[in-house]
Parts: sequence; C-alpha cells; structure tokens
Amino acid sequence: MAKPSLSQSALLTRATRSVRWLVTGVAPLGWGLLVGWWTPRGPGTTAEAVTSILVSLAVGGLAGWAGRSRAAMLAAPVFFALAVELVRWPLRGPTVDAPHLTGFGIGALLLGRGVHGLLSLLPLLVGAAYGAGLARRVAPATGRRPVWTWLGRAGVGLLAALVALVTVGVALPAVTAAVPGGIAELTTVRGGGDRELGVLLRGADRRAPVLLFLPGGPGSSEVGAVRRHLPDLERQFVVATVDRRGAARSWAAFPPSSSLTLDSEVADLLAVADRLGQRFGRSDVYLVAHSGGSLVAAVAVQRRPELFRAYVGVGQAVDLRAADRSQYTDTVAWAGRTGRADLVRQLTDLGPPLYPDMYHYEPLLANEAAAFDFDRTGNHEGRGGTGENLGVAEYTLLEKAHVLGGTLDGWDVLYPKVQQVDLRTRVRQLAVPVYLVDGVHEVPGRLALTAQWYAQLQAPHKEHVLLDAAGHRSLFQRPGPFVDLLTRVRAETAGPGQ
Repeated sequence: MAKPSLSQSALLTRATRSVRWLVTGVAPLGWGLLVGWWTPRGPGTTAEAVTSILVSLAVGGLAGWAGRSRAAMLAAPVFFALAVELVRWPLRGPTVDAPHLTGFGIGALLLGRGVHGLLSLLPLLVGAAYGAGLARRVAPATGRRPVWTWLGRAGVGLLAALVALVTVGVALPAVTAAVPGGIAELTTVRGGGDRELGVLLRGADRRAPVLLFLPGGPGSSEVGAVRRHLPDLERQFVVATVDRRGAARSWAAFPPSSSLTLDSEVADLLAVADRLGQRFGRSDVYLVAHSGGSLVAAVAVQRRPELFRAYVGVGQAVDLRAADRSQYTDTVAWAGRTGRADLVRQLTDLGPPLYPDMYHYEPLLANEAAAFDFDRTGNHEGRGGTGENLGVAEYTLLEKAHVLGGTLDGWDVLYPKVQQVDLRTRVRQLAVPVYLVDGVHEVPGRLALTAQWYAQLQAPHKEHVLLDAAGHRSLFQRPGPFVDLLTRVRAETAGPGQ
C-alpha cells in the first residue's frame, strides 16, 4: 500500500487541526445556546448551578483537548458568552442589558454576568486549561520547564480551587429551623400561568389562620426580613412568605419579560392564596402586602374578595406616578438645601417622572434614604433595608445574589407598566376589612396619597395606623407594634372556629 505523499500528509494534518479547532468552538457555542434557552438569566437553583459548573468543566475540557492549545482557555468562554447573549437578547433587565457605569449598573453587572461567569465561564476556562494540558506532547527528557510554565500551572490550580470552592458554596441547601408541633417548610406553590413561586411556610399551629405576605418591589423577596423581624407572627398564624416572580426562589418564573404585567402579578397572588387556602382547609387567608406589592394586593382583593379574611397594606402604593413626582420635587429641594449641586443638575436634566427604565429612576431611589432620613434609634431594621436581611439560613448562597438581582430586573420591567394605575379611581371599594399601616416618617407624598385613597375607600371596616419612629419599611423597623396590630386584626375579624 502506497504511503501518502508529503503534500497529502500536510493536508491531512491541516484537516485534523481544522476539525479540532472546529470542536474547540462548536462545543462551547452549543453549550452556550443551550444555557441561553435553559437558564437565560443564569442558574437559579442549586441543581442548575452545580450542573452548570460540571458541564462547563467538561465542555471546556473537550475544547482544550481538541484545540491542544492554551488559546482554548480564551476561545471557549468567548464562544459560550456570545451564544448566551445571542439567545437572551429579547430579555430586558439591568442584569442582562448592556452594562451601565452607575452604582446600580455595576451592581447589576456583578449580580448578573458576574455570578453567571463564576458558574459557567470560570469552569470553562479551567476545563480548557486541563484539557489542553492532557493533549500536549510529553515534556523533554530533561524534565526542565520554563518558570512561566510553572507559574501558569499554579495559576490554573488556584482557579480550579476557586471552582471547587464555588461548587461547594452553591451546593449548600437552604434550610429553615423546625417548629415542634407546627410547620416549617421551604416549598413552591403554583401561581398564575403554571409558574412555580417559592414560599416559606412557618407556624406553631397548622390549624391557625394563614397569613400570606407579599413583598414590595417587583422581583423581590423578603424571606430574610420576615424571619429576622417578624417571628412572633408564627405563634398565631401560618405565615406564608412568597417570593414574587423573578425573585430568589421564584427565579425561573421571570421570563418572558413581556408577560410580567400587573395582571400576571395579580393572577399569581390569587392563585397562591387559593392554593394555600385549599391546603390548610381555609376558605380565606389574611393578606399583608408591602409597598409596590400593595398595589397588586388591592387589585387582587377587589377581584376575588372571597379569598381573603382581611387586607393589611403597609406603605400602601396608591398612584406611583403622582408619588414619584412628589418625591422628585422633595428630592430636588433637599439636594439644593444640602449643597448637592450635581444631583440637582442631574434631576433637572431628567425632569419629573415618568421614566422608561430603572436607570432613570436611580437618582431618586439611591438618595431616598438620605433625603427622607429620620432618627432610627431603637429600630429593629436599619438603613440597609433588604440587604441587612440576607444572612438567614432560608437563602442559599446563590439566592442571596438573586434577591438583589431579581429586584433590579423585576423593577425595571414592571414599574413603568403600572405608572398609570391609580387606586383612587380603580379601587374605590373593597369587600373585606382594610388596615393601612404607615411609618410617620414615610415619604410625605406617599402619605398624602394614602390619606386621599383611605378617605374615599368603602369597606366593612377600615383603619389607618401610623407607627412612630418608622418609615417606609415600618413593619420591619417596628415589629413589636406591627405584631400587636395583627393580633388585634385577627381578634376583630376571626370567623367561626378561629
């Protein structure tokens, strides 16, 4: 049999190299397309995170082995990232949009692409390094290698150790302490549109009335705040704290962005309330909603009053556009009084709301705590708000990142869509007892709007309670008086057998 000519051998070598480099690109590209479809905003659960790390290591290893070059360490992550960005292009939200060089923008970059990079790009790089190393030729007989080779190997070893550390970190499960004789459960409940929403259930008595808590911002979770500040509620209720769509334990329910609307949020709340009532043998549940969640809650109670025993709105949202315009005026005045000329100029250039996205609202949101500050001595929760409450066992490490990232994305998508909602014209009557709770240091424009809605609202019973030394997050800042109020609400509204 004739041996191939030199030219044929060269062609064969070139073809082999081409195939190898094709594999180096196609493997991470295909994995990226799959990830973009499977977890477009990044892994949300422990299983997804661990799977992402392990498969990325394998794909990177294959790419490095096929390329037989350290260049695969760069090529594999680049091809993967391009594929993911292509598939999730239609999504909206700061964690997936083009980066912005602002405080919120940098936070979104770290919480979105930064976390995703740790779970996918880093393992791809490490896998490619080891794959290329396995495929390289045996070293010279002398066994000598340049210093930079040893340094490179040491660097890859450190990165591999980091991958192992991240894997262990994200694999640690969330837990909630047992309640002897009661219920303590991290679970999911099917919301509207068959979306699975994360719920924490806790109560000393399974037969107690159900209290459903809806957090404030779109895409937000307050599991940590409820656990830290309101454990006394568990003595008299089965407390069900739901994560809104796109939040920590409801991460996978976010897409598609276009379907995140007021109606979809109302449908989620009604479905969760109905299913909790069925599970615990209750015809209705107590509903507590905070801030932006109270806008959803008021509409939900109006639509299906039979699902609810009473409604408690904390930091009640009435007309977001009017409230934001009032806050804008107050913030400009405060900035002028305190010598913040740059902020005055920035807000003046923006003009008053309505704004199209989160970044336009950033000057108002980032300065709210300072512009409407008050003496927090004795408050159970400080100025840090949600961020202070992440250190609870009910969150996994990954969910702690998603608590903040979910709020950024959910707020950006939903908030502009609900600017035209005004409860003063849309919800003039509710068929259940209504209790509105505010801190005396709430943003003045919001307090004024709540007072207007309250004055005209028709309900079997209505009450507006002001908590001293508290602001917008009054239920967490002053949990004692809030729990006392809920104790009275239960006594005043209890039905037969309650």
